[in-house]
Amino acid sequence: MRTMDFTTEQPDCCSVGDYLEIVEHELPTSYWYMLEHAYGASTNFKNRERLKTRKGKVIKIWKDDRFNYITLEFDEEDVK
Repeated sequence: MRTMDFTTEQPDCCSVGDYLEIVEHELPTSYWYMLEHAYGASTNFKNRERLKTRKGKVIKIWKDDRFNYITLEFDEEDVK
């Protein structure tokens, strides 16, 4: 399984166990992902780190001293 964190301004937009769709966006040298309804965005990923699936399960909603996060789990191998 592969996990990915998304920063969000709406941590109450979903619950643990929900499945969310994501949309891939391409930059000149990398990719980034947006959660459905613009709930959150990922960091940038290199070509070899691209997701193969477009739907993930919410496994954690958390925050640190700067941001709120939603962690999704995807049914594919983790990229190292």
